[in-house]
Amino acid sequence: MKKLTHSFAAVKLIIAAIFFLAVPQLVTAQATYKLAQSPDVTIKVLGSSNVHDWTMASIAMESQGNFIVDGDKLQGLQSFSFRLAVKSLHSDHASMDDRTYKSVNASKYPNISYKLTSAIVTPVAGNKYLIKTKGDLTIAGATQPISMEITATIGADNTIICVGAKKIQLTDYSIKPPTFMLGTMKVTNDLTIQFNLIYKK
Repeated sequence: MKKLTHSFAAVKLIIAAIFFLAVPQLVTAQATYKLAQSPDVTIKVLGSSNVHDWTMASIAMESQGNFIVDGDKLQGLQSFSFRLAVKSLHSDHASMDDRTYKSVNASKYPNISYKLTSAIVTPVAGNKYLIKTKGDLTIAGATQPISMEITATIGADNTIICVGAKKIQLTDYSIKPPTFMLGTMKVTNDLTIQFNLIYKK
């Protein structure tokens, strides 16, 4: 009986040792990556109207994520946040910009934000990965859950490039599609958000 007790205790010690040795490796594999300051980092809002298509773009935003990386392999994404100042978005027409800021009540709600709730990472080919995400997008003070598919690429310099697009509708965020030129130009309800984001440790 004593031998069985000693054997059981030995097994417990071995399991505990393996666990404590493994934990530091898991911790070191996870790191906080922040958005790089680069002209290649962009976000665009694409829309249309009864007159023509239009684009607003920004290169001023804040974002960071806890990416789980093992060597040069992306294993997971544990947390992620993003914030964009509404008035950093600009089109080719200042009057359109002003009307857009008014439509989303930018003076009261100056930021557009996103917070990840879950992510599944799947290898695609080589250094490319598909990240299926769920999160909360907040525009003009209204928050809606959204799902997005993001293509992530691990660079030779250990940067992580995230590219994707998401279609949304203004009315989902209680925003009335704006009009211009005394109502002769009417913006459609559908928008597409495109992004090219680069992250570094």
